[in-house]
Amino acid sequence: MPSVLLIGGARSGKSYAAQRLIQKAGRLHGLQATTVVTAEALDAEMAERIMMHREERPASMNVIEAPMHLADAIASTGPTDALMVDCVTMWLSNRMLSGDSIESIEKSARAVAIGLSARPGPTVVVSNEVGLGVVPEHAVGRKFRDLQGRVNRMLTDELDRAFFVVAGRLLPLSKDGWTDAEDLLA
Repeated sequence: MPSVLLIGGARSGKSYAAQRLIQKAGRLHGLQATTVVTAEALDAEMAERIMMHREERPASMNVIEAPMHLADAIASTGPTDALMVDCVTMWLSNRMLSGDSIESIEKSARAVAIGLSARPGPTVVVSNEVGLGVVPEHAVGRKFRDLQGRVNRMLTDELDRAFFVVAGRLLPLSKDGWTDAEDLLA
């Protein structure tokens, strides 16, 4: 069954779309729906966002909280569970803010991407596209933006499909787009 990356801006509908896809896959194939969540309620605004996501999830969905150890959480799920990971961006942020080196985070992210692609069950991963705005003013913001971009590329390299989410709509991102672009130059 396919693995899918949903990437987009903040509040674009990524989590909602991922949840719908996973619930449908679970129903169609009789699989347990599981979500691995990475956010932590470190302030009132984040606590409110987490509560909103909890209220939107069906009670039958297994939830694993993994703000730091994403690969372990993914490995702990049933191999055929309909798995949703929400979201890679929060996980990267948690790792950076904990003081982990960029090299260590990238190594972990590569292991996560490979682990996700090896799952036999349907898998939907949520991540943010943070590189479409202005150049961040502070060095840590630029490091994060660059890390997020590299990790998103790792995910698109390993997962079967990718969609850019805008206003709740999924726009397919072609893996063979390079071939199409190269043909234009031939």
